[in-house]
Amino acid sequence: MSLNEFPLAQLAAIFVISAVFVWLAGTRLAIFGDELSERLSLSREFIGLIFLATVTELPEIVTTLTAAQAGNAALVLGNLFGGITMNTAILAVVDFFVVRNALTSWPRKPNHALLAVLLIVLLALLFSITFLGDFALVLNIGLGAICLSAAYPIVIAMLRKFDGKASWAPIDLPEESEQEVGLLLRDNHLDKTSTRSLIVQSAAASLIILVAGVALAMTADAIAEASALGSSFIGISLLAAATSLPELSTTLAAARIGAYTMAISNVFGSNLIMLALILPADMAYRDGPILSQADSVAQFSIAVGIMVTAIYVAGILIRRTPSWFGAGLDSWLVMSVYVGMLVSLYFVQ
Repeated sequence: MSLNEFPLAQLAAIFVISAVFVWLAGTRLAIFGDELSERLSLSREFIGLIFLATVTELPEIVTTLTAAQAGNAALVLGNLFGGITMNTAILAVVDFFVVRNALTSWPRKPNHALLAVLLIVLLALLFSITFLGDFALVLNIGLGAICLSAAYPIVIAMLRKFDGKASWAPIDLPEESEQEVGLLLRDNHLDKTSTRSLIVQSAAASLIILVAGVALAMTADAIAEASALGSSFIGISLLAAATSLPELSTTLAAARIGAYTMAISNVFGSNLIMLALILPADMAYRDGPILSQADSVAQFSIAVGIMVTAIYVAGILIRRTPSWFGAGLDSWLVMSVYVGMLVSLYFVQ
């Protein structure tokens, strides 16, 4: 029996149950990642950029490939490009509810600013490709998709190389005592857990995120079929929110244990993977380069993604970002832009 045959009430129940599993697994995964970073002498930035970002993108990978094979380019592109803005808005949620000072005042190194700038460059390239149109290079796979996917390992290599350089010295930082590391979620019982057991538990949490995350995405797709809203809007709103729930749970959990740099790296790393996913989506899509199918809604969401990323770059560079009601001005601006995007797309549909 297909999910599309379920009544809306049952779809909503499946959605909520899947969301609970994703939330609980994502919370534990962030704690495991923080503990592993200390035991394996890995930076929190690296754990967030590679480990958490990859795991939380697993549902996105499955959803993207499934929609691409079904030939629904609007849903694929709306999900990917809307997900970039949605993921970035997660940092604003963290700033509102968890961080005492502005979130962007915490990073001690310029890696996050460099990553965000490189994201803006790639998003601008993507924006240009959607205007000019992609052309098939081999087997109906577009040159633009290949270039964007190939940029992922290059960006990671640049960040790893840059990490060892002390070319930028921030000043006027919050005191470490203000961070209240581990006040809310630090699990002291992990001290008695072996590293092997931690890795096994991390793998189990990753599997739960994959299965429950896919169920979330499939349910959101079924709700889209039952509604009168278009695939582009559903992709940018409901489906993007569903597939971004793993990022939300892990990012909030990371912030609650004081791993702010890991939280920021998780979000920016997930956005980078979003761009790399264009290539497998293009390979699964049968009707030519998928970027050539980008409509004005997809282009608008890319432009908004550039905007919100640039706002956080400014926040990271300014350091002591002005705050309103406990959250940074940059986070208020990002959330305002995100809500404005959803409202605009709703009335444009």
